[in-house]
Amino acid sequence: MKLALVLTAAALLLGGCSSTPENTDDQGYEEANKGRYQHDKDFRPDDNPDAESEPVPRSEPMSVNGNRPVYSVNGKTYRVVMPPANYSETGTASWYGMKFHGHDTASGEEYNVYRFTAAHKTLPIPSYVRVTRLDNKKSVVVKVNDRGPFHEDRIIDLSYAAARKLGVDISGTAPVRIDLLKAPLTQKVLWVQVSALADRNAAEVQKKELKQALAPMAWPVEIYASNKNNVNLHRVRIGPVPEGEPLQQLLSRLRQLSIDKPVLLTEPQL
Repeated sequence: MKLALVLTAAALLLGGCSSTPENTDDQGYEEANKGRYQHDKDFRPDDNPDAESEPVPRSEPMSVNGNRPVYSVNGKTYRVVMPPANYSETGTASWYGMKFHGHDTASGEEYNVYRFTAAHKTLPIPSYVRVTRLDNKKSVVVKVNDRGPFHEDRIIDLSYAAARKLGVDISGTAPVRIDLLKAPLTQKVLWVQVSALADRNAAEVQKKELKQALAPMAWPVEIYASNKNNVNLHRVRIGPVPEGEPLQQLLSRLRQLSIDKPVLLTEPQL
C-alpha cells in the first residue's frame, strides 16, 4: 500500500504498499484484491477528524493470514522473521491513505486511515513498534498489521493518523527509528494438503471450489507448483491453520467434503 502525499511531494506518490504482494502460485491474488486499487493515485482524507488513541502494546497470537513465511513482490523475495526483543531499525518512513481505506490489510484487519497502524516488510504481524522521527524527535506507537513499503529506500509505511502525528503527511517521507515494543506470541500452525495434481487447470478448479465450500472459515487456499524429474505437480493446500480447535474444525469440514486423508505439513513449501 502507499501514500497519499501533498502536491509538493507528488513524486513520492510512487511506492510502498501499492505494490501487490505476489505469490507465484496464487494467480488469483491480484484479482481478489483489485478493489483496493480503484484509484490510480493515493490521497489524503477530505477532513481531519481526531484519530483514535494510540494502541497499547499487548500479547497477541500471530495472524494466520498475515504471516506467510516467504512471499515475493516485483521479483524480490521477503522472509518474515521473529525479531529479538531489542530489535531496532533506522531508515525512511512513508505513509498511505484513502486509496486503501476500508480495504483489508495483510492481517485481514480493515485499513482505517484514522488508526495508528503501519506496514512493514518482514516483522511478524501483529507487532507493536515505536516510530521516532529523527529530525524532530516526535514519536508514535503503531500496530504493524500490513506488508510494505516495497521500495528499497523505505522501511515502514505509516497510516495517515500516525504520519500526521509525526508530520510525515506534510514531508511525504522522513528519517525514523523503529523500536520493537511487543512481538506476537508464537503458535504452531500447519498447512493441509488436499491434492497433488499434474493439471494446473484442475488444481485451479479445486482451489476455487474449496474456497467456496470452506466458507465462512476463510482459510487461505493456495497452489504450490513444483517440477521434479520433469514432472509438474500442483499441490492444493489450505493454511496456515493453527493447531487445536481451528485445525479440527477444518479437518471435520474436509471429511464432510469426502476429503478424509489430507496431508498435514509444518512448512508450506514441503
